[in-house]
Amino acid sequence: MNKCVLILAGGKGKRMKSDLPKVLHKVCGKEMINHVIDVMRKADFRDVNVIIGKGADQVKAATKDRNITYSFQGEQLGTGHAVMCAKDFLKDKDGIVAIFAGDAPLISDETVKKFIKFHEQGKYKATLLTSILEHPDGYGRIIRNSEDCVEKIVEHKDCSSEELTIKEVNAAMYCFDIKTLLRGLDKIKNDNAQKEYYLTDMIEIIRASGEKVGAIPINFEETLGVNSRVQLSEVESIMRKRINNRHMENGVTIIDPNCTYIGEDVQIERDTIIYPGNVIEGLSVIKKGCILYPNSRIVDSIIDDNVIIQSSVILESKIGKNTTVGPFAYIRPESNIGTEVRIGDFVEIKKSKIGDHTKVSHLTYIGDAEVGSDCNFGCGTVVVNYDGKEKHKTIIGNNSFIGCNTNLVSPVEVEDNTYIAAGSTITEKVPEGSLAIARAKQVNKKDWVSKKNLKK
Repeated sequence: MNKCVLILAGGKGKRMKSDLPKVLHKVCGKEMINHVIDVMRKADFRDVNVIIGKGADQVKAATKDRNITYSFQGEQLGTGHAVMCAKDFLKDKDGIVAIFAGDAPLISDETVKKFIKFHEQGKYKATLLTSILEHPDGYGRIIRNSEDCVEKIVEHKDCSSEELTIKEVNAAMYCFDIKTLLRGLDKIKNDNAQKEYYLTDMIEIIRASGEKVGAIPINFEETLGVNSRVQLSEVESIMRKRINNRHMENGVTIIDPNCTYIGEDVQIERDTIIYPGNVIEGLSVIKKGCILYPNSRIVDSIIDDNVIIQSSVILESKIGKNTTVGPFAYIRPESNIGTEVRIGDFVEIKKSKIGDHTKVSHLTYIGDAEVGSDCNFGCGTVVVNYDGKEKHKTIIGNNSFIGCNTNLVSPVEVEDNTYIAAGSTITEKVPEGSLAIARAKQVNKKDWVSKKNLKK
């Protein structure tokens, strides 16, 4: 028996007022559509089909690594029409299909699993997710029969006075028997003011054939969809709170959760302390006992045990144990910083390896370099890695001392146990155990100021 899922992602989202398809707007650093796909994977769906339309190429590009298939909805003529566009995906399958919206990223995998189990155990031909609202104005009401099954859905404007008292509303998330759904899709009509095909019509079609339709209420928060920037911010706030609470429950201290932004896929180990203003994104891993002082951004990076970071940016890199970074350091992609390293203020590291116990304390640029252990960089050192056409590599051995305001013109090698005098521009190999001096000899011209009549 097949178990598959359709995700509706064909709409443009006019109220978003954006050139970007609605489902590609991000919540906690991840596109809404990818949140929904990832939840379906966690809920054990292997066969995922996304129904695309407006901005189809952009949606495909954003989901290309998710191992999914696509159906195309050329015109947006309602939810029923969207599902009709997936007939080819469904036609040879026998089992169940769940249907979710790509702009509703708060649904949890636990709820989805519970939903599918309820559908299967009840032997329903269709099942709806619903919510109980104290003030359900504007929502379609769920009408149940004497057997507690769903009889129909009545839109708010069509409700009788008695039906208006019902507080259970449709969440627009469904599960169907595939064969039943395919038969019923041919019976959906568009004889309404909008000339659209509504998936909700399937409920009465299935009931008319004598089959059971079930419904299971869930927390309304999980059903929230996004149709505007205001709603996007509301969903962002809910998800951020969920994520931060999860980390705090796992032993992470977050000083001010309202001002801390952590992506859904970030891993953080216990006894780490996070101060306000930190943004941690992508597949970042923060290990035990780290301290993230205010206002750093960490993306797709691994931060090892007991690292201290202050007001710095770390992108796609690795920071070793007991290292300190910042303030105002910039660690660019493909950098690997060793253990007990000091990366200080206004230091930029790009695509470089820094060995253990090395100190790069301030105002230094290291790019496309391999630096050994126990080195010391004086203030103002620059690895000159670009010749105007290509990047070149610099290799610095262990126990090297690089004096202040040194230029290392790549490609160049500085061997172990060497010293470079302050103010040097190094263009040739520095042999092991040597002192390199590469600067003009100082000349003092006596009385030059008075001769030039420059004395003030």
